[in-house]
Amino acid sequence: MSRPHVRARGVATNAAGRFEQFETETCTDGWELEEDLLPLRTEVRTEVARSLIIYNRSPDLPFDRSINPYRGCEHGCAYCFARPSHAYLGLSPGLDFETRLIARPNAAVVLRKELSSPRYKVATIALGTNTDPYQPIERDLRITRECLSVLRDFRHPIGIVTKGALIERDLDILAEMAQDGLVRVGISLTTLDADLSRRMEPRAPSPNRRLAAIRRLTGAGVPVRVMTSPLVPGLTDHELEALLEAGRDAGADAASWIMLRLPREVSTLWQEWLHDHEPARAEKVMSKLREMHGGRDYDPRWGHRMRGEGEYAALIAKRFALAVKRLGLATRRPPLRSDLFARPAQPGDQLALF
Repeated sequence: MSRPHVRARGVATNAAGRFEQFETETCTDGWELEEDLLPLRTEVRTEVARSLIIYNRSPDLPFDRSINPYRGCEHGCAYCFARPSHAYLGLSPGLDFETRLIARPNAAVVLRKELSSPRYKVATIALGTNTDPYQPIERDLRITRECLSVLRDFRHPIGIVTKGALIERDLDILAEMAQDGLVRVGISLTTLDADLSRRMEPRAPSPNRRLAAIRRLTGAGVPVRVMTSPLVPGLTDHELEALLEAGRDAGADAASWIMLRLPREVSTLWQEWLHDHEPARAEKVMSKLREMHGGRDYDPRWGHRMRGEGEYAALIAKRFALAVKRLGLATRRPPLRSDLFARPAQPGDQLALF
């Protein structure tokens, strides 16, 4: 069933989050009014952040800390594993996640304070692990750029994950940090099919635009990893080798892959998207996913959730390994430098008098 009243958005429903006691059901009288066909507008609220650096102990992740300037993401990717986080705000992981965004305008101030603490121990910070730091609202709010400036001032290592071509705006900072081995960027490339990308990731840059961003970054000396994530069985898995080759040709020197993940509310939202946009493939996609997760839509166990297991998962892993070897792409890179970290002089410091 098509849902024209939410065109230009990734999902079509706005079911209540799992913490809400009540759910409002929208009823129709059968008349489709023209105003119902208009795109939903993005609403941005602000949040005063008390802390910014979030620590994790997940053995699945190559970092132990991250920062996120925004909650929710206007890119509207139908498959986004971060959607359930909106439920903690009393908002829906559905349309609310991509239309009711939370910005943290004091993020850079808080980050500077946390890095200035004598108790802080330096290690690479990941930026963009939950929602994209270069989503469209960053163009005006510039919170990500402010945080990046703080990290540069402290000469702090940073790893960035994004789909946003807006990252090119910050090449002046990124190129400077790259010269000192302080930054690495991962660009998510999910498909080379522009039509599929527009339907699946409606407000993210096109595949060609992301490849252009890789060329701009690597041309400026910023190392880039092409991330074939998520890989969707029965929908985009046949593109794996082509995605890796396109990333390599654009200048990427490393690669990674993650299988589609459907935690909590994402499973229902994704299946609705499949039936709306790819009904002929819906059964195959879900069958493959369940095959990798012991009959479930998703298995959250550490060491399992990112790749799944079984014959199909093993086949994808083998294809990936053969492709990166043929293309000369690395899967592991040397760690970013932490030895350059230094707290810059602050207003009021005693040494600033001399």
